[in-house]
Amino acid sequence: MRKNFGAKPWTYPQPVFILARKAFTVSMATAEQAVACDYVGIESGNKVADKVAKAGWHTTKSEFVDAPLIDELPMAVECRLVSYDPETCRLVGEIVNVSADESVLDENGKIDPDKLRPITFDPVHNTYRVLGEKVANAFQDGAKLK
Repeated sequence: MRKNFGAKPWTYPQPVFILARKAFTVSMATAEQAVACDYVGIESGNKVADKVAKAGWHTTKSEFVDAPLIDELPMAVECRLVSYDPETCRLVGEIVNVSADESVLDENGKIDPDKLRPITFDPVHNTYRVLGEKVANAFQDGAKLK
């Protein structure tokens, strides 16, 4: 079961993009799904048509856009395509909804990064890293320097 948060400018690093019918979803890569996420990133859909299934993933149609959600990736940003430039591959989307599986929500119903365990790519070492601990309060701690 997913909880819908409405249109939010939320994303965690290294999303998986799916483009179809003027809509796409951006699913957050997680530590538990790192191998599958790496596989779909390095394998061409032109060579392996069922690479999503080969990764062990299943999809469900988004309630908000005409694009799939990957069931095994617990957080997604659902977007309507605004523009796409094939020359530069620049993709612009409007966030219509953010959804997250209840398994990654905290006791207040908000997305808990410790439960989600999103990963980011480290290009220096060619590794994936789990996002770490809280180090400060955004839009608040900097006020101490005013």
